Amino acid sequence: QVQLVESGGGSVQAGGSLRLSCAASGYTARVNCMGWFRQAPGKEREGVAAIYTGGGSTYYADSVKGRFTISQDNAKHTVYLQMSSLKPEDTAMYYCAAGPGCYPVLSSWAYRYWGQGTQVTVSS
Repeated sequence: QVQLVESGGGSVQAGGSLRLSCAASGYTARVNCMGWFRQAPGKEREGVAAIYTGGGSTYYADSVKGRFTISQDNAKHTVYLQMSSLKPEDTAMYYCAAGPGCYPVLSSWAYRYWGQGTQVTVSS
């Protein structure tokens, strides 16, 4: 099993920045990719960004390209999501996910392990 714990959420004004962290523990050797997803009230969960932990390839939703950056610290088994130029529409619960495989890379059903989520609220 793999456990994921997110941190770093909070409230920020539009235009501000936040950095989310996701620490993985357990049988992390099973993890080949990790991603960030978000879900706003009344909306479906959507993929935000993902990274292949081996090669470091990254993927982003069009809505966050140029504003969000996913990165990793393999030694700490931690993935980060740096969010800049935040907008009110970025307000959501953000979830970290991981899996031995994750194709399509921004599809929630492709991931096996999930964290509990961290709330991000952006005010105008």
